[in-house]
Amino acid sequence: MLKRYKIRTYEMGLVFREGEFRGLLRTGTHWYFDPLNKLKVDVVSQREPWLVHEKLDLIVKSGSLAENAVVLDLKDHERALVWIENRFSQVLPAGQFAYWTGQKQVRVEVVDIRQVRFEHDQFKLIVRSPSSARLLDVCTVQRDRVGVLFIDGRYVDTLQPGEYAFWKGPAEAKVVEVDLRETMIDVGGQEIMTADKVTLRLNAVVTYKIIDARKAVSQTDDVRQALYRDTQLVLRGVVGARELDAFLTEKDVIAKEIEENVRRRAGELGLEIASVGIKDVILPGEMKDLMNKVTEARKAAEANLIFRREETAAIRSQANTAKLLADSPTLMRLRELEVLEKIASNGKLSIVLGDKGLADKVVNLL
Repeated sequence: MLKRYKIRTYEMGLVFREGEFRGLLRTGTHWYFDPLNKLKVDVVSQREPWLVHEKLDLIVKSGSLAENAVVLDLKDHERALVWIENRFSQVLPAGQFAYWTGQKQVRVEVVDIRQVRFEHDQFKLIVRSPSSARLLDVCTVQRDRVGVLFIDGRYVDTLQPGEYAFWKGPAEAKVVEVDLRETMIDVGGQEIMTADKVTLRLNAVVTYKIIDARKAVSQTDDVRQALYRDTQLVLRGVVGARELDAFLTEKDVIAKEIEENVRRRAGELGLEIASVGIKDVILPGEMKDLMNKVTEARKAAEANLIFRREETAAIRSQANTAKLLADSPTLMRLRELEVLEKIASNGKLSIVLGDKGLADKVVNLL
């Protein structure tokens, strides 16, 4: 009928009689007369500061813990950060909690989670705690990117590269990561009919980067697909308004016009266009053969024109030379000597003399 309870220096006794909390037992030996076995004493260690008990609400309500523990009664919009011996221990959700202060130093920081974004000077230490995963959504914005933050569907901020955390429960936080690096889009296989009813197949390329992340994620559901569609429409509008010959001879002008139109639309999407270019122009087979024949005929005509021009120049030069020789006997004589010299240098020169007059002429000539 006598019950003995020994409480060590690092322990505390919780006394219950008929299920009702009656008080604490401190260090020492305690005797109770309990013939009906209505008394119960739970001995707990203060070396583990967190007091976990099924009847914690009764213990707290009695007021017995006021000088022996830190008592927390966290509302729905509150969370608590707990340090034990200056080392971070855990994050507590809404509810009632108690921590013994007799053996170890306990420090508690209560946080209002209506401020959905969690910020703290020991941020990295806290978010890496296993208990944080249940209460915090943690996200990382990678290098060369930004994160567009929406809370309950409303734009709040643009986040720079780094790690961020948001409380679960009070609101829905969403971070859309946006890559700020230069990106290329291939606009390939575009079949476009020119103004003179010739079907071309074009391959174009657009190089861009995002300069306004908020616009890029708010104006359209997929900014890359939107830019692709707009480039398609611009290509069809610019190329379709020209005949084939004009298109082939003014490719640089057309490329510049396409770039200006795409750049205007890209600015509305928060993009900056670096370049827009036409990579390939593919003609139908029969049109390609026809163009080759036209090119061949044009080149043949140009070659013939050059030949006639050179022939005319040569005849004009010969006529001028003949007139000059006719007007100057001495120059004619020198020309004759040059001809004889060339003949003599190429081989044996045989001279057949006829009458006296001809011999004298040849001798005089030599």
